[in-house]
Amino acid sequence: MKQLNFLFFTLILIIVLLLSCTHNKSTYIPEKPKQVMIAFSKEQIEIGDDLRSFVKDITSEEIEDGLNIIKFNLSAKNSAIPPKITLEWSFPSIDIYQFWNSNLRTDKVTYYGNDIRSRASSQVPLISFINSNDQNRFTFALSDALNKINTYTWLREEDSKFYCNVEIFSEPHPAITDYFLEIRIDRRNIPFYQSVKESTDWWASMDNYKPAPVPDAAKLPMYSTWYSFHQNLVVEEVVKECRLGKEIGLEAVIIDDGWQTNDNKRGYAYTGDWEPERIGDMNAFVDSVHAIGMKFLLWYSLPFIGEKAKLYDQFKGKYLHHWESQGTWVLDPRYPEVREHIINTYETALTEWNLDGFKLDFLGWFYADEKTDLTAINGRDFASVNEATDKLMTDIMERLRKLKPEIMIEFRQPYIGPLMRKYGNMFRAADCPNMEVVNRVRTTDLRIASGNTAVHSDMFMWHKDDPVESAALQILNILFSVPQLSVKLDSIPEDHFKMAKYWMNYWKKNKSVLLDGQFVPKNPGALYPVLRSSSNKKEIIAVYTDQVIEINKTKLSEIDIVNAKGSTSVILDFEQDFGKSKVQILNCLGKLTVIFCPVP
Repeated sequence: MKQLNFLFFTLILIIVLLLSCTHNKSTYIPEKPKQVMIAFSKEQIEIGDDLRSFVKDITSEEIEDGLNIIKFNLSAKNSAIPPKITLEWSFPSIDIYQFWNSNLRTDKVTYYGNDIRSRASSQVPLISFINSNDQNRFTFALSDALNKINTYTWLREEDSKFYCNVEIFSEPHPAITDYFLEIRIDRRNIPFYQSVKESTDWWASMDNYKPAPVPDAAKLPMYSTWYSFHQNLVVEEVVKECRLGKEIGLEAVIIDDGWQTNDNKRGYAYTGDWEPERIGDMNAFVDSVHAIGMKFLLWYSLPFIGEKAKLYDQFKGKYLHHWESQGTWVLDPRYPEVREHIINTYETALTEWNLDGFKLDFLGWFYADEKTDLTAINGRDFASVNEATDKLMTDIMERLRKLKPEIMIEFRQPYIGPLMRKYGNMFRAADCPNMEVVNRVRTTDLRIASGNTAVHSDMFMWHKDDPVESAALQILNILFSVPQLSVKLDSIPEDHFKMAKYWMNYWKKNKSVLLDGQFVPKNPGALYPVLRSSSNKKEIIAVYTDQVIEINKTKLSEIDIVNAKGSTSVILDFEQDFGKSKVQILNCLGKLTVIFCPVP
């Protein structure tokens, strides 16, 4: 029984397919679901009558059968504050089983509460309705990823229709003379993730949404200090962890919150001066990590200057908000001297300490509220907080890349989306410590809508007394993202260390398949029970629940099946006869336990 448990979670079948000896096999092929097209036109979109001095114009362009762009234009003769406007439409619930959006939820089936609140600093303005075979039925995306837009859909019981509301100008907005929004409506019978990807490419093609380049180092496993150290960083201990991390295959360390102050109460009252109070000699620290052969990234909270920081008085009158519970103020990016201060802070750190990148946090605190004066006067060169934030973040990336072209910039959920891809080149799943299923869902959601931006797992961790098979689940659930580990490697058992080393090296060896292959995220409504990716005649399939795995691609010569569930059996359905094959079974430490070559 103990030996069975050792194989329990991480069975791998590496099947080398020798196709020279194939012959026909009778198989049952289920009938494909009929394509259901939902008619849609600009006339279906309703707009509120209270437009004040603005005039609306709405047109439609058919890109191809089933794909339309609805163009909404708002204009006024004189500059005026726009009213809150809601665009509404509906369509019948035909062959719809689940939905997808970028919001941080695990429930992707309940139709009540399917909403997205997007802006420059968070989320993707898109919702996709999907059938039971993961095919797109109705996906809509909004071209405006800069301003706050509230999108809400629900199912009406009386007529079994989905009703969609897109609310613009829901937050205070400066006076304008015109506003333009495109709505991309996709009703084609294609996989939902293909529809989302094409929407992502659509944003990336826009002049102001061009994604930042992704250096190779951003796609390699990393160590993070957050869960293992929190704010109690000790240089010698971190360097020791880096040595062990390098031994198991980690290539960078992210020094998280805590380096900038001796205050470790989780607040930010002393944050904003960005002096390495806890670290001391930052140059020596960085040099020690570089000597190990690892990159060095440093955490900053973008908008904060704490009420007890030395710089607090310097920026009085140039704050947007006060976060009272955390003891910090939020800088107003509409002041050019504020933007220059923030950018200069990173430029100085990059050059003086020879950093390789930054983890930038709390970008979402740059927003306007009812008290914000939305005018470009009194030293402000922007009226809009959103536009000033876009200017700040664009300039940060451009100026840092001039100093170091391979600079890495990480943001974590919910700081994701079309514009965020311009500001950074690493997206990390939101905090979910020791929650492997949530980590799988969040990294998969990120993969679907992030294009070539490097998608990182939340820092996986486990208890040192966990069985090694259980600890391995933390890694197996994030295989299709860049691993970030946050466990004190010097205190885990030897078998845990060997397990982590095996999987980090397996991941690096197969990175081109896992990250760059054809990624197929199956069934979001069931939290992606099977994930698979293929490239260069190899496929990797990760199985998270008991179900039959279809094997039907004869061009493949090697298949890895990763069993990351609570049973030892894996059932494969071969739709063709593959002839003679070599099968290997390894345990979670990479130890070969079974090898055989069945004769056809």
